Amino acid sequence: MIFLFAYLVYFHYIVATSKISVMKKRRKRKSIVDFRASFPDEESAIRYYESVRWANGVVSPFDETSKVYKCKNGKYKCKNTGKYFTYRTGTFFANSKLGMRDWLYAIIMIANRKNAISSYQLADDLDIPQKTAWYMLHRIRTAMAKENNQKLSGDVEIDETFVGGKNINRHKDKKVEKCQGRSYKDKVPVFGILERGGNLFVPNTQAKTLVPIVKKNVDVGSSVYTDGWSYKGLEKKYTQMSVDHGKHFYGMILVTDDGEIIEITTNRIENAWSVFKRTIKGTYIHVSKKYLQRYVDEFVFRFNTRKISKYERIELLLQYAAA
Repeated sequence: MIFLFAYLVYFHYIVATSKISVMKKRRKRKSIVDFRASFPDEESAIRYYESVRWANGVVSPFDETSKVYKCKNGKYKCKNTGKYFTYRTGTFFANSKLGMRDWLYAIIMIANRKNAISSYQLADDLDIPQKTAWYMLHRIRTAMAKENNQKLSGDVEIDETFVGGKNINRHKDKKVEKCQGRSYKDKVPVFGILERGGNLFVPNTQAKTLVPIVKKNVDVGSSVYTDGWSYKGLEKKYTQMSVDHGKHFYGMILVTDDGEIIEITTNRIENAWSVFKRTIKGTYIHVSKKYLQRYVDEFVFRFNTRKISKYERIELLLQYAAA
């Protein structure tokens, strides 16, 4: 009887595992099939990119005022400089041996998948080495960083978070001593400013270094909402209001005599941090301190472009590729 029960449990486990595997293959197959239908060959991918990069006609990357001649093998010639160039010139994939079709697929996946795509998944989709896929994604993130430079105004939320595993979950020989509170010896600090519509992230939590960043990127006269941490130097040019989670004060809504509603909270930027950390935990599992800012830039790009269509997001990233 015991053996029969064990056999039935094992049988159901195999069936369930097979169903999950089939579902994953179907999702993968659908995304790849849709892409191949839109871009059946290398030439179609190149034409699409050229139409985005040079919507108003081919422009020389060496001299924007120069006349351009179309040559053989997909090359162009700048009349004023006499130099030849292609659609790749000046882009992050200029020296890559991979085809434009592969690059376009990677760009579409990282731009439009809510939880991003890992290098292992991309390598499996394109049938390339994982290291090559990792390189591709990091090259794309350098272009995404161009979106992470916003001038903010109005109601602005400021908060910092710490990225890294919990010390309690580490192996005994990897635990870090005295890393509680605002100490981040074992974590990487990520500082954020949210206009309730745009973001800017920088890796530091020392107020003396953060205040100049706020002054540079937030218009004077804006209302700044913080999480209990004092940013001395902002009070003269900004209206600063704070919540204090340590004292269980999470926010409040005030109504002025003029009927203006003032919402004192940092919930929006905290929600952004939550999404960012879930992406790391669910897709990337682990990111090194060295490359964390690139993953931040990737997240900021998707967050800041969340209100536009997926097609507009792809075209924007393609434009950043040669910006």
